[in-house]
Amino acid sequence: MSAPSPRLVVVGENVMDLLPTPHGTDVLRAVPGGGPANTAVAAARLGTPTRLFARIGADGFGERIRDRLLREGLESSGLVAADEPSALAVATVGPDGSARYDFRMDDAADWRWRPGELPESLDPQVRAVHAASLALFREPGAARIEAMLRREHGRDEVTVTLDPNIRPDAIGDPDEARALALRHAAQAHVVKASDEDLAFLYPDLPPLRAAHAIAALGPALVVVTLGAEGAVALSHTGEVAVRAPRVRVADTVGAGDAFMGALLHWLDRAGRLGDGPRARLAKLDEDALRELLAFATTAAAYTVTREGADPPTADELAAALEGVSAVDTRG
Repeated sequence: MSAPSPRLVVVGENVMDLLPTPHGTDVLRAVPGGGPANTAVAAARLGTPTRLFARIGADGFGERIRDRLLREGLESSGLVAADEPSALAVATVGPDGSARYDFRMDDAADWRWRPGELPESLDPQVRAVHAASLALFREPGAARIEAMLRREHGRDEVTVTLDPNIRPDAIGDPDEARALALRHAAQAHVVKASDEDLAFLYPDLPPLRAAHAIAALGPALVVVTLGAEGAVALSHTGEVAVRAPRVRVADTVGAGDAFMGALLHWLDRAGRLGDGPRARLAKLDEDALRELLAFATTAAAYTVTREGADPPTADELAAALEGVSAVDTRG
């Protein structure tokens, strides 16, 4: 039986995460990751047919990355066999489970998109195209991804979604990166950003004022993740906030990516992705936004209870949602 045609397209990098073990940094565990790849896996595990456009490194790490993507059921035609090596990130996990990364990726395959490797058009069944993280900023591929997103936004046939997932140490000149990220946001219908992303983009503004500045650029929906504090959605209906479930944290690797994958899955299931994106998103009232945030925050909370980027399946998330009530912190 052939796999279902993809409804979601994700474009961006894979990164081989080198994670600490109980022996500390003397012994590292290699685990495939990367923000866009993690988001694609998260959406696919929840049941959204997904295709990842990515360049796969020509080394043993690349073989493991490809195996992971195929094992997770991602549609394979977007995976380009590259000549360059895989991107690496050495992760350090703090006492609270928060992760920090030291990247090794100057020569990596992931941002070396060549003419013809990205599609000139998307299949008609695709409802959304999502881009994120390092691949948005690193040339020569960044310019080709930007052109793809601009084209799809202009066609108004699919929902363009963005997660800047900014890594200041790996995206070059801060001012240039900031301008590029805001340009991307103006070409997106949905933007998800963490409070750390917003602090980089608008260093003089608190998170919610920064989120309103993003919304003023044109997105119909802006979602801000606040870590353990939950998330806030901004739309034409106003602000809706939801607290995050309280859980025991193993580490935070992949939490934001799980949130994004769950957000995309929920929007697709609710019929809010696809042709005429702004009109579809305009149908999200406060109750729907609250349900969306509860779904995505629970997916992220579940992920942080496990080591590495290991988002929930549909059954696991359904079980986690039982008894979880969304609380509107705006009163």
